[in-house]
Amino acid sequence: MNLFRRKSVTDLQAEALTDHSLKRALGAMNLTALGIGAIIGTGIFVLTGTVAAQNAGPAVVLSFVLAGVASIFAALCYSEFASVVPMSGSAYTYGYATLGELIAWIIGWDLILEYAVGAITVAIGWSGYVVSFLHDFGINIPPTLSAARGTDLIQLSPALAELLKAKAGWVASSAPLLDQIKLLGTDPATLAQVTAIFNLPAVFIIFVVTTLLVVGIKESANFNNLIVIVKVAVVLLFIVGACQALNPANWHPFIPANSGVSGHFGWSGIMTGAGIVFFAYIGFDAVSTAAQEAKNPQRDMPIAIIGSLLICTVLYILVSGIATGVVPYGLLDVPDPIAVVADHAGMGWMGRLIKLGAIAGLSSVILVLLLGQSRVFYSMARDGLLPPFVSRVHPRFRTPWLTSIVTGIGVAIFSALFNVREAGSLCSIGTLLAFVIVSIGILVLRVREPNLPRKFKTPWVWFVAPAGALSALALMAALPWPTWRRLLVWFAIGIVIYFCYGVRRSNLAQPPRTTGTTPAAGA
Repeated sequence: MNLFRRKSVTDLQAEALTDHSLKRALGAMNLTALGIGAIIGTGIFVLTGTVAAQNAGPAVVLSFVLAGVASIFAALCYSEFASVVPMSGSAYTYGYATLGELIAWIIGWDLILEYAVGAITVAIGWSGYVVSFLHDFGINIPPTLSAARGTDLIQLSPALAELLKAKAGWVASSAPLLDQIKLLGTDPATLAQVTAIFNLPAVFIIFVVTTLLVVGIKESANFNNLIVIVKVAVVLLFIVGACQALNPANWHPFIPANSGVSGHFGWSGIMTGAGIVFFAYIGFDAVSTAAQEAKNPQRDMPIAIIGSLLICTVLYILVSGIATGVVPYGLLDVPDPIAVVADHAGMGWMGRLIKLGAIAGLSSVILVLLLGQSRVFYSMARDGLLPPFVSRVHPRFRTPWLTSIVTGIGVAIFSALFNVREAGSLCSIGTLLAFVIVSIGILVLRVREPNLPRKFKTPWVWFVAPAGALSALALMAALPWPTWRRLLVWFAIGIVIYFCYGVRRSNLAQPPRTTGTTPAAGA
């Protein structure tokens, strides 16, 4: 039993040229938009608030810088892989070609978790913005159906909300918010409070996006292109509009003193925050899962991966700095922090437009994440590591429809129950592990296949690749133990499945086919 048997890079390249089961319909612009569609979303619209409130304070800006630097190293490695191995599967496929089947299974199983939990996180944030947006028009979703199970909500009267510079109605309860209410002379115990039991809007958006993915990749990409234009415009509008309400006093202290708990402010908080917001950079990883649907992957994939990352990193830094300058960081621990900032800044109609853009933007993130997960499932099943029905393609739409539907159902269930922070942390550690393996894998490929034609080569590879692996490992180490525990449980399940099914059913485990007495080429 060879657990480290590898797929030949030349065989993968030949397969990419001859396999037309998926439709090659995406150009460089589509792919870049897919990356921006996944990157601009959760980091700006959701995680900025929770990381500022619980980990880094205004120094959340530094968390984004650290995560961005680590991402740039990994993006250069991804770009070389995507140009050499233009197949679906992202880091899973790259690992199979360089580090062997067991490592490929581990990273594939990790990617399944990464994309699913990522979609859960974004769906929760989407729900928060929808609830806030509808409330602006007098439409109120029942509070028990508007947030993750166990979320405490408190009702603010119009008069109290005005004093707090917040929106009236039901809002997520937090210690800083309760303290501010007490300072205003109101006993929080006198206000109506409920605990959410089910996140209905999150389930709804997963259903809509899953349906779109089943219909077709070109339709999904066109939808994403439109949404990307809208949300980039909205982010720029937020930057310009919210700047008018900046209060530099909110940036002091820029790095709050550590509370005595690792990861809770101070430099350890900045590192933990960087590990959490790293989830926001999953977009360029998701781009690589669509390589088999790109028209010219050798040229377009590196453009899309690097271009989308650079554009989005600049926007992340600007938005996180402005958000913490407008609203005290302790009040941003909500699913919809940019909506809170817009309300606090008194942006009026612009605030509503920003919320609408956030809703649209998060929709495209969910689309790209669910697209990525279904393509990883598809690739693993094609290699024999999962049952054949998983890779079944719809005869009309030419999409892996069964995996899209099953994924959608699972994500919908968990998005109704999880909160943003739990899901975001778990997704970040999965993303970081993928980056470690890709960074190591590119070095292995350089040693094993030094003469392989490469349309894109990672510059200064013997510095960039180790720096990518080490920076990702450092951010993983900064994540809390519960996140590691959940990852280890998921991996334990995956190892059991691999040794019970994949190790024997893998295509590389099958004996060479023969015709009569003449040996055929090895499978």
